[in-house]
Amino acid sequence: MQRITIDVVSDVVCPWCYLGKARLELAIAQIQDEIGVDVNWRPYQLNPDYPPEGVDHQKALAAKLGGKENMDRAHAQLTKLGAEVGIAFDFAAVKVGPNTLDAHRLSHWAAVEGREVQNRVVDALFKANFEEGRNVGDRQVLLDIAEASGLDRAVVNTLLSGEADKDTVRDEISAAQQMGVNGVPFFIIDQRYAVSGAQPVDEFANALRQIAATKQDEQRNLN
Repeated sequence: MQRITIDVVSDVVCPWCYLGKARLELAIAQIQDEIGVDVNWRPYQLNPDYPPEGVDHQKALAAKLGGKENMDRAHAQLTKLGAEVGIAFDFAAVKVGPNTLDAHRLSHWAAVEGREVQNRVVDALFKANFEEGRNVGDRQVLLDIAEASGLDRAVVNTLLSGEADKDTVRDEISAAQQMGVNGVPFFIIDQRYAVSGAQPVDEFANALRQIAATKQDEQRNLN
């Protein structure tokens, strides 16, 4: 069985990233008997200039999208698409637009414990923000997610209290931008192929099949 590694560049306050995660997981489930897939979550910040305490999300997003009507229209579309893949978006519940640097630090530390742990943390961050209206820039929310995901709450609290890995996260974001990533979600497959945006499930699955077949052909030719 061929193995493929996917690096997903995303931000936990990006609804299309949450949708892309759900669609990718459904695609992986489709091909799980054919191809092995390892997923790494990489950081990106849509709003790196937000203060640590966050901003009024509804007001800031409406301004960004050119008015409340545009925002409501986008939310209606995403709510429909989310329901198709098991996401219960509750955009009205999202009150705080957070700075996500600490959330990405938590994801980074989770990755040290393994991909499954990181995936649990990332999933919980998305769910907390988009389905539960919790502030993922808040220390206590992050500690609750860390603990529920199997991380040591006291250790994470100590790490969050200092500067640990802030530069690491910023450097990863800068590296992604230098590669040409200027929107998320962005999927880098085997460090060779790029897929931008939350593609439909079947398209994801077919792309992974094609890449696995190409990889197999290349390995056969080497022999």
